[in-house]
Formats: sequence, structure tokens, C-alpha cells
Amino acid sequence: MFLGEQLEDILDQIVEGNLTSSKKGGKMTIGVNTLPALKKDATDRNRTSPFAFTGNKFEFRMVPSSASIAGPNFVLNTIVADALKEFADELEKADDFDKALEELLVKTVKKHRRIVFNGNGYSEEWVEEAEKRGLPNIKSMVEAIPAIVTPKAIKIFEEHGVLTAGECHSRAEISYEDYTKKIDIEARTMIDMGLKQIKPAVIKYTKEIADAVVSLKAIGADASVEEELLAELTTELSNLSNCIIKLKEVLASASAVEDIEAQAVAYKDTVFTAMAQLREPADKLEMMVDETIWPFPTYGQLLFNI
Repeated sequence: MFLGEQLEDILDQIVEGNLTSSKKGGKMTIGVNTLPALKKDATDRNRTSPFAFTGNKFEFRMVPSSASIAGPNFVLNTIVADALKEFADELEKADDFDKALEELLVKTVKKHRRIVFNGNGYSEEWVEEAEKRGLPNIKSMVEAIPAIVTPKAIKIFEEHGVLTAGECHSRAEISYEDYTKKIDIEARTMIDMGLKQIKPAVIKYTKEIADAVVSLKAIGADASVEEELLAELTTELSNLSNCIIKLKEVLASASAVEDIEAQAVAYKDTVFTAMAQLREPADKLEMMVDETIWPFPTYGQLLFNI
């Protein structure tokens, strides 16, 4: 969670038992005397944090564009409701409310402050820091799914009347199946593109280069550049073919797994890995093949010509 300097300062004051001030933003000058100075926000921003304080609210930035926000919303709302219930249960039985509130704030900050990180959340620094702090570092959706069926999660959902244990397990199973089907479709599409579009295009271009080598040598000209390109093309074409064969094999193996969770893990560990391996020679070939022959818009065209 990213708090920024302003809230971090407030946490320090809470722990020290001396909450008396809050950092002010001041003025921001833009170097033009004819324009008035602008008010400067006291908070700062961090676009690498999954949970970030952005001046007047917290933003949760982990939801992919392909997903509905409904799931994350009800999970976050349940978590907040459970935390507020814990606070209410403790404060409602207190004889001295103000003292109990102060003690609760200090205890809560000390207990959970380890989740606060204001650095680069995409860096290896955070991976190492998370391990030091005893925080989980879940690297894939498949590895995250079991979190919804832990005894703690089921207990919270049931206590608040959000989900039953059966509904939690159903959501997990649906998530595994959804992941598996999407990766399966993508892998089969990748194989189809490789066999029917990329491979024929590379073979066609390779023949043109081979013909050029023969023609240049026939007139006694230097064909070393063309020969080097030809060697690179044939090497990467062979790599492409081998990667397609491997992807077919692991896809058949993963699709034969019957247990839905084990199947999702197999798709993540073998199929997705093989897809990444297939992309490597395809990307290299894109940089070598004439763009008039390449069957898809190149990265350059996508970036600069649309």
C-alpha cells in the first residue's frame, strides 16, 4: 500500500502519541511571472502500487481491463466491513472511549504497517522487501485463486452473509476453468498463426534470399550479407517449428488433466511457458523478414503508423 509523505507522517505521529499536525502542500511556481502560483497538493503519487492513496481516496489498481470490478468490489467491501466490525466490537465495550480509540489506532498501525511501501512496486527491491516483511508475493492468477477458499476467507464471507463455503469453492472452480479455457484458446490460436501465416511467410522470404545468393554468386559478386541473413532465417525458422511442436505436445498433455485445479496449474507452468518460448523466434523473424511479406502489422507499424 502506498501512502505518500503526508499520511506516512501522520502514522509516525500516531505511533509516537503526538498527532498534532499535517503536512501542507504550499505553492507551485511554473516559472512564468505573469501567471499566478498554483496550489500544490501535499500528497504525492505512485503508479506502481496496487493500493495507492491519491489525495482524497485510495485506488485499487489490480483489476485487469478484461475483468468485472464486481468481484474485487465485494471482496474489498467485505474486508473493510470485517475490520470496522473488529474496531466497533472493541470500542463499544470500552469504559474510556477516547483512550481506547488511541490505543486501538497505535496497535493497528504497528501491527499492519509492514504493508506500507512508498517505493517502486515493480522493482526487485519490493520483492526482497516483501519477503523480509513476511508478506506474500503471488505472481500469477492461478496461485491467487486458493486465497478465496482458505478457512479464514470462508469464515469472513459467511459471517457477513456475502458467500457460503460452497459459493467460495464454486468461484474458485470457475476461476480455474476460465483461466484454462482462455490460455487454451490463445495457445491454439498461436499454433494456427505460426503454422498458417508466419511459417509460410518466412519460407517465402527465405527462398527470395536464397535465390539472391545464387544470383550474386553466379556473377561473382559478394553474397556474404545475404548468406548471413539466410543462415539466421533458417535457424530461427527451425526454432519456430520446434517451438510449435513443443507447444502442441504440452497443450495435449495439459488438456488431458482431469482435476480442474491441477489442469490450471499445468496450463500456467507448461502451456503458458511454451507460448512465451514460441514468441521468441517469431519476434526475431519479424525483425528480419521484409514487412511487405510479413503477414501481420509489425510492432513499428502499430506504434507509429496508426
